[in-house]
Amino acid sequence: MFKKLQKILLVDDSESDNYIHARKIAKADVTDEIIVKYSGIEALNYLCNKNSEEDYPRPELIFLDINMPGMNGWEFMEAYDQIEEKMKANVVITMLTTSIADSDKELALKRSDINAYEKQNH
Repeated sequence: MFKKLQKILLVDDSESDNYIHARKIAKADVTDEIIVKYSGIEALNYLCNKNSEEDYPRPELIFLDINMPGMNGWEFMEAYDQIEEKMKANVVITMLTTSIADSDKELALKRSDINAYEKQNH
């Protein structure tokens, strides 16, 4: 038996992708809470703001889209690198993408903080 995660953060500009991923996660019953953010900036703001318990949200898992307007997944990762460690404790990052670019996969595999790269077929 595994221990449920407290929070999973979905970061994707696609409402339908977030809906599908949230349903799959909820059905798998692996987390107490699913947080959805529709941009990298929105996700960073969420991670950097203290919650009602005066602590940072610190999700255990982030599913991150690469191709988003405004701030793409790579730009999010650059900004994420700059936030304080206490805001990103115990986070596993998985990139979800429809990108066919080999360069995206190569970049993801070079980063030690990206634990998985999953190509989505739509």
